[in-house]
Amino acid sequence: MKASEALFERQILMTELYACVGSGNCMKPWLALKQLGKDFNLKMVDVLKGEQKDAHYLAVNPMGVVPFLVTSEGEGIGESNAILWYLAEGSYLMPQTEKARAEALQWMFFEQSKLEPYIAPARFFTHIVPQERESHLDDIAAWQKAARPGLAKLDTHLATRRFILEQGYSVADIALFGYVHVLQEAGLDMNETPNIARWIEDVTQTENFSSLDELGTRVRRAS
Repeated sequence: MKASEALFERQILMTELYACVGSGNCMKPWLALKQLGKDFNLKMVDVLKGEQKDAHYLAVNPMGVVPFLVTSEGEGIGESNAILWYLAEGSYLMPQTEKARAEALQWMFFEQSKLEPYIAPARFFTHIVPQERESHLDDIAAWQKAARPGLAKLDTHLATRRFILEQGYSVADIALFGYVHVLQEAGLDMNETPNIARWIEDVTQTENFSSLDELGTRVRRAS
């Protein structure tokens, strides 16, 4: 094999994460990759420009959404929490017992059903595209109202836990952190959930933590 062909082969076998700027869902696998010290290529997709529906990206992920992971074996994995679970396998982020893994999954399902569906759209029209906020005021108010019971439940849980699981920081924390830590950008009041506020600070102090603002920064500067 020629040297150029060997280099091309290595590039193909590099894990690739397709993500977009500002997305809590995209932050989850990105943060796990960073904290686990894994080598990967970050491919940014501009969803506001509709790049996720371009033929080039659809050839990678026919579902046309981000995040999306292409493993070093060339296999594709979608859905933020599924990608996160895959990346955590065999690492300190994976819960240590069957019961703890079940509890982690419980909170990850909770995040996708009780929190993300409400925080994400409220934040989108309040913070990402604020020019469209006025035309979605009723929807935003409804999303905020729907998010509060879930946030209250999480806050109560964190009153007796530093992290989501008793064992400590894990995949469950990353799954919840993605959108919960930007709840104020959705127009929600962090003062109503002091235990969540404390937990957010603790997560930011974990090893190799990187903020959502850093997602894609180097890629954009290089382009």
